Amino acid sequence: MALAKKGSRRIVVDGVAYRWRVSRQHWCCDYEGSTLGYAVEDATAPGTTLVVDTGRPTLRTPDAVPAHVVMPREVAAGIRCARSKGWTPGAGGSPFKLHLSASRAVT
Repeated sequence: MALAKKGSRRIVVDGVAYRWRVSRQHWCCDYEGSTLGYAVEDATAPGTTLVVDTGRPTLRTPDAVPAHVVMPREVAAGIRCARSKGWTPGAGGSPFKLHLSASRAVT
C-alpha cells in the first residue's frame, strides 16, 4: 500500500524523511464509531506502510469538518513508537499496524 504523493505531508524524524497523511479508511463512510488514523511511509524508499489507529473518535460531520486533527508531533511520536516495536519502513510486506490508546498523551 503506497501513499499518494498528492495530499501527503513530509516529516523528518531522527534524521529520516517520511511522508504521512490521515487515513481515509478510518472515516470514509461511517460518521460514528470510527477512529482517527494516519498512514506513514519512508519518503525516499517506500516499503512497509505504517498504519496508526489513534484510538480517538473521528467525530466527523457529514459536511466533512473534522473535530480532531492529527498533529505532526503526534505522527513523530507514532513513528518512534512503531520503530521501537519493530517497524522497518524500508522492508517490503504487509502494512505494520499500530494501535494507540485514546488516553495517551503526546508531548
